[in-house]
Amino acid sequence: MLATLTAITLYLALPQQLLIAPRYVLPSLEIVLLIPLIAINPRRLTRQTRMFRVLSLTLVGVIAVSNLVALGILINELVHAEAKDGRELLTAALQVWLTNIIVFGLAFWELDRGGPVCRTQARRSELPLADFRFSQDENDDAVEEVADGASGSSDWVPTLVDYLYVSVTNSTAFSPTDTMPLSSRAKIMMSIESISALLTSLLVIARAVSILH
Repeated sequence: MLATLTAITLYLALPQQLLIAPRYVLPSLEIVLLIPLIAINPRRLTRQTRMFRVLSLTLVGVIAVSNLVALGILINELVHAEAKDGRELLTAALQVWLTNIIVFGLAFWELDRGGPVCRTQARRSELPLADFRFSQDENDDAVEEVADGASGSSDWVPTLVDYLYVSVTNSTAFSPTDTMPLSSRAKIMMSIESISALLTSLLVIARAVSILH
């Protein structure tokens, strides 16, 4: 919920020229989608109904699409903006980049091994195929103090923080680091995120140099 609200707040703070609809339309839609998700699981994620799954994936999809569209508009604005407009656009680029990290972290969290409810409530033998391989998944043969925290021995499962970390490293290194994508959809999502981050970084650097000159 906090990650979603942060992404909504970052969108609300974007300059008007980067918005594809009136400022409060998409955030209002996202809040409407978030409310029933909280109602189904008010404290902890323990219940997963078909409606919950559809609403949660739709919410992430709406945030992702709106941010990618904002990124496309931002790229166009950065290319054509004059120096006097550049400072506002550089701030907007940071907002888009941060939203990108949050939304892809949420997407990884929602999809991997059946989603957050399935990962914590189902037996390992019943989990769908993993989309990501974390270092904990292969630490069983390491030294004792490391192996004790491995997936097989401690029943460790990734949390939202783990997926946000994957998203951060993918956005800064433009590639996987310690967590490897396994499925095609994971590879596609990571490719989209890294390309988006790379374009944003290159254009922001170019615009910053232009403003300094």
